[in-house]
Amino acid sequence: MSEARTVIINVSARHVHLSPAHVEALFGPGYQLTVKKELMQPGQFAAEETVAVIGPKGSFPKVRVLGPARGASQVEISATDARTLGIPAVVRLSGNIAGTPGVILEGPKGRVELTEGVIVAARHIHMTPADAARYGVTDRQVVRVKTNGGRPLTFDDVIVRVRDDMALEMHIDTDEANAAGIKDGDIGEILL
Repeated sequence: MSEARTVIINVSARHVHLSPAHVEALFGPGYQLTVKKELMQPGQFAAEETVAVIGPKGSFPKVRVLGPARGASQVEISATDARTLGIPAVVRLSGNIAGTPGVILEGPKGRVELTEGVIVAARHIHMTPADAARYGVTDRQVVRVKTNGGRPLTFDDVIVRVRDDMALEMHIDTDEANAAGIKDGDIGEILL
């Protein structure tokens, strides 16, 4: 595998991003999320807090909240998770939640009904403008990534996301990781 365009691949398991209002609704007035573990993306963290995600057919009792709080609440799941919950699996980039399914979130202090916001995150690569220049790619460009896991394959339709506050890292969901035999920290090669 060429070293020219390599990227660390990490598996993004089901998780929840909450708005400040929903943090308070689920955990209490004035509540602040507690850092459990820093993530690779600068300023992002897995919180100590979990919530129940409840769909029309099934639920997950302890889904990790990621911080910090965001402008809008969003639940990221796999297609298999969507079937368990009984909702459509809608593939979108993070933040693009218009017209997506909703679920109920339940925390220790309350419940929130999301009318939209549940997505299967489109596979993507985070990188800085310097990384993009070095690799010869641009923001929102679609590339392929060849994996070298236990069941090597090439992922098509991988979206490049370029911002100053990002670190070079590819995210795939648990279904994709299982299909390719990928574990956190495996290396992929970006193909143009």
